[in-house]
Amino acid sequence: MTQIGCTGHQRLSLATRRHVAAAIAAILDTVDDEELVGLSSLAEGADQLFAFAVLAAGGQLRAVIPSQDYERGFQSDEPRAIYTSLLRLATDCITLPFPAPTQEAFLAAGYEVADRCDILLAVWDGQRAAGKGGTADVVSYARGRGLDVQVIWPPGARRD
Repeated sequence: MTQIGCTGHQRLSLATRRHVAAAIAAILDTVDDEELVGLSSLAEGADQLFAFAVLAAGGQLRAVIPSQDYERGFQSDEPRAIYTSLLRLATDCITLPFPAPTQEAFLAAGYEVADRCDILLAVWDGQRAAGKGGTADVVSYARGRGLDVQVIWPPGARRD
């Protein structure tokens, strides 16, 4: 079994989302293992792109949910609806013991993904985290553990 996790920015331009989705699919295509498991918090942006790519590759989706009331943290209806749909498609769901979506909960979820995966895909522009629990924090943690971190940031990519 190959377990691949994802961390990444939530707000990506449309062109960036297209390039990131293609890059994720290309990486997943290189996995020889018949038992691909993708770990994601199903957040807007990179996490949701990754989840769709895992399912399209025939893999299993394992959701790592940061808190009990995670849905409340979504800024708009569309990503919330996508989250709900992906959650239904997940083979397994791990919900962390935080009562509400907070930066601490997001950081813990990022660490949990990193702790459970063999490879971490990071949709990351290389910049410092805007708040606790951001992509840079998770990448730093994963690298500190010696995990294989593959950064995806296509030329011309930008955050919204």
